[in-house]
Amino acid sequence: MYQKLIIVGYLGADPEMRYTTDGTPVTSFRVAVNRRWTNQDGSQGEKTWWFRVTAWRKLGELCNQYLSKGRMVLVEGEVDASAWSAQDGTPRATLEVTARNVRFLGGKAGGAVTGEGDIPEAPPAEDIPF
Repeated sequence: MYQKLIIVGYLGADPEMRYTTDGTPVTSFRVAVNRRWTNQDGSQGEKTWWFRVTAWRKLGELCNQYLSKGRMVLVEGEVDASAWSAQDGTPRATLEVTARNVRFLGGKAGGAVTGEGDIPEAPPAEDIPF
């Protein structure tokens, strides 16, 4: 069996990097994906989905270094869904993605970063438009 998810959206907050007990870097960030349409009556409709993304090892380090709130990214990876009840009893759900590839989009800093194989050199931070 195989699954692959590709999302393109904007970071909702700056990435957060931490280390596991054995020293493996892991970075988490949220990506908003929007869909807009025009209804039959001419009114505009919009829906936003939020994904929690986790990037491991070198990929996580690069995401932490070069991504920030509002930056557009393409994330390729595996998805997992979780559901639970909030303290007030309302049902909640989240979509969690383990990133295998991340492409920094928008501006001259765009480039692919993958979790496997060679990782291209990222541009200096001052070259990344925000």
